[in-house]
Amino acid sequence: MLFLQLGHLTSLREIVDGMKGLGGKLSHLRLPSAPKRSTLSYANTHRPWEIYRDLFYTMLGRLQSDLKDPRRFRFKNKLLSMDATVMDLCLSLFPWAQFRQTKGAVKVHLLLDHDGYFPVFAHITDGKTCDSRVCRNQIAMSEHLPEGRILVFDRAYIDFALFRTLLDRGVFFVTRLKKGMRWYVRKRNIAPRQGNIIRDDEIEFYSDTAKVLGQHRLRLVEWEDPQTGDRYQFLTNHLAFGATTIARIYKDRWQIETFFKTLKQNLKIKTFVGTSENALKTQIWTALITVLLLLWMKKRAAWAWSLSNLVAFLRLNLLTHRDLLQWLDDPIKAAPEGPEEQLYIAY
Repeated sequence: MLFLQLGHLTSLREIVDGMKGLGGKLSHLRLPSAPKRSTLSYANTHRPWEIYRDLFYTMLGRLQSDLKDPRRFRFKNKLLSMDATVMDLCLSLFPWAQFRQTKGAVKVHLLLDHDGYFPVFAHITDGKTCDSRVCRNQIAMSEHLPEGRILVFDRAYIDFALFRTLLDRGVFFVTRLKKGMRWYVRKRNIAPRQGNIIRDDEIEFYSDTAKVLGQHRLRLVEWEDPQTGDRYQFLTNHLAFGATTIARIYKDRWQIETFFKTLKQNLKIKTFVGTSENALKTQIWTALITVLLLLWMKKRAAWAWSLSNLVAFLRLNLLTHRDLLQWLDDPIKAAPEGPEEQLYIAY
């Protein structure tokens, strides 16, 4: 499946034929021959996708310290963003993933660590699942959001029950205000002269849901884009940060959108080589495993790689016997000459 991701292949047949074409290079993987297409198909259908999920988290635990990279602006709390992307599916091929009457879909919910912009949590659901419910049930209750973390998300996650859960766990959040929400101002703070801050108020909502859940006082920061003149209203439960810092935190949320775009453009996550639910989840989790490997290689390399160039160069050198770290530092350098005859590998 990693060969599928890095080779940018489109079918099981291409995987099998591509590995057959590698000839003796398969010996580096201790494979006597390429697997059969029926073998791959059976494995995708019956081998539990949870194996790849567990492998992802195991790799994350080993690589996380190497993937960290300081943010452009610093504060004490760790910053994480939550969002979901939809994968459209053909309903006739994926009847188990019905989204609308004539359309199928699945969602990949992701939690992104901004100290390096790498995923630390993923959850796959059908297309009908509410984003805020996944965040409340899967993310907010996980070990990835201990007390003091800052979670940033868009308006799709506006939910008073989610706010209540985050408040109870001591997690700070930053989001955008939805139109039509009703509140009253409890306190008006003095807006800074710099930073294009229009207002900085402490508010409380007076909807029935907010009253039942017993909402704490929240903060409303309004910021004006100096280039377009558009105004944005941010909602947070963090009362100590400067208003400009709140605006910059939400602006940094765009990195998760960039991550989804990079994932879809460089790896096989929009089209699938199997139609079962197990095969689809297997391919998505192997794509996330591949992303971790790519980000780790990019971080270790002295060469100024972009992720798209790294994927392209790897595609051209798959199963070529090279020193990986040396190749990452200087991929243009000619490969050393190998032995005149194939070395024997004892199994």
